[in-house]
Amino acid sequence: MDRDLLRQSLNFHGPSLLSLLRSEQQDNPHFRSLLGSVADPARGPPGQQQLPGRKERRVDNIEIQKFISKKADLLFALSWKSDAPTTAEVSEDNDDYYAVMPPLEQFMDIPTMDRRELFFRDIERGDIVIGRISSIREFGFFMVLICLGSGIMRDISHLEITALCPLRDVPSISNHGDPLSYYQTGDIIRAGIKDIDRYHEKLAVSLYSSSLPPHLSGIKLGVISSEELPLYYRKSVELNSNSLESYENIMQSSLGFVNPGVVEFLLGKLGIDESNPPSLMRGLQSKNFSEEDFASALRKKQSASWALKCVKIGVDYFKVGRHVDAMNEYNKALEIDKQNVEALVARGALYATKGSLNKAIEDFELALENCPTHRNARKYLCQTLVERGGQLEEEEKFLNAESYYKKALALDETFKDAEDALQKLHVYMQVILYFLLEM
Repeated sequence: MDRDLLRQSLNFHGPSLLSLLRSEQQDNPHFRSLLGSVADPARGPPGQQQLPGRKERRVDNIEIQKFISKKADLLFALSWKSDAPTTAEVSEDNDDYYAVMPPLEQFMDIPTMDRRELFFRDIERGDIVIGRISSIREFGFFMVLICLGSGIMRDISHLEITALCPLRDVPSISNHGDPLSYYQTGDIIRAGIKDIDRYHEKLAVSLYSSSLPPHLSGIKLGVISSEELPLYYRKSVELNSNSLESYENIMQSSLGFVNPGVVEFLLGKLGIDESNPPSLMRGLQSKNFSEEDFASALRKKQSASWALKCVKIGVDYFKVGRHVDAMNEYNKALEIDKQNVEALVARGALYATKGSLNKAIEDFELALENCPTHRNARKYLCQTLVERGGQLEEEEKFLNAESYYKKALALDETFKDAEDALQKLHVYMQVILYFLLEM
């Protein structure tokens, strides 16, 4: 079972998912061990632990959670992990990519002792912690931890967990002087975990990047500003100032929650291969499928079908002269399927009708690039190139007009309108040249 993926799912969906997981997976030993003391039935269901004033979750989200809880043994199986490297962790979260939430335990009534126990159970060497310097001694400085800078999100700001940064793990800022003279009580410090004494609950940290694993080695250690604190911690501070805010409202207010590319981004970040295994139906777990049967290929077909429906509506609008409505439908189709040839051709025809010939040419060329055998795309492009060439002739831009006629003939050497226009232009250019030479 993928422990980190399970916890990230719990952080996203909140306490109600934990209750459903415990109910559906009560006979699964993997989940009981992964959820640890948080899943202890003696504490009562999370629904009873919610703070007063929190709103009930929406029905559609409950249905999603029911699905996750029933399929949990498949969803969190390690077989979903791909061989591709996951997206490297960065020093700052970005709320634009996906919804970053405060730690789950902030929405639950979990005793301080249990929070400390879970923290010391899960913390590992190489993890990043952030805290404030509480005292400076000749052998190093002590810092009180306020949050984690990598791995699992935890609410530890009120647990009074102290870590020691020995003098030998403090880099010298200059070639001379005491390394500790650079630091002051109250400074916010980002450091790497170097040693852990779980029995006595003691931590030693280092400010050297060598204390971090390779994928975190680029993160700056040492003094940081409040703006560099993790986004989830800043959100947890906001939650503390407004303790009645619901999990649902906080999640939906995040810009990343409505990011249309959030699924693809998170799959890459978590290193998950969405096609292996190809299905969550237990009977299909070990079957072989062709590429066109996978979700990505089916989604592409669905998008193309949906886009064509919009094109048809747009064509109906165009026929009755409702050009604005038609353009809206064509644009909607291209938002759904940006390479939809029929939408590009229809929009190009509308642009040409309205006199926006350059835009029409762009749409026809893109349509022909996506489907070189599309007859209407080629036909309309040739016609529009000749019409645009005529406009350039009127502007006395003869060489440009000539290039448009030649381009139309290159697409269709039998296109008589382009051939006639090019011949007339050549005759006219010869006449002009003759008069210029006679002057």
